[in-house]
Amino acid sequence: MALGITTSKINEVIVVQLSGAIYFGEESSSLRRSVKDLLKNSRQIVLDLGGVTHIDSGGVGTLVGLFTTARKSGGDIKLAKLGGHPKEVLQITKLVTVFEIFETVEAAAAASKKTATAS
Repeated sequence: MALGITTSKINEVIVVQLSGAIYFGEESSSLRRSVKDLLKNSRQIVLDLGGVTHIDSGGVGTLVGLFTTARKSGGDIKLAKLGGHPKEVLQITKLVTVFEIFETVEAAAAASKKTATAS
């Protein structure tokens, strides 16, 4: 299943809505390219994982890589609307202690805005 990627903005925060599976290969590469391009426009990104059905180890590696890239450029990536399999994978890998995770996109965007103004 192909990974669907759409973007929107809440204030200065870019929201990336994902749907489908984040697997090693084209899905991970597509996500990586999209988010790296978006980081040129905004340092604050929220990944909406509400429509993501599965994440494999390559997908997890992509999320970690994007988080690292954002931090190195003075930005941040927050996650929102984790459910089912993605939530389980992040709990098993202990990445719930690395990422800031929010119930809603709006809460993540508000936290991103606070982070940006505090910097």
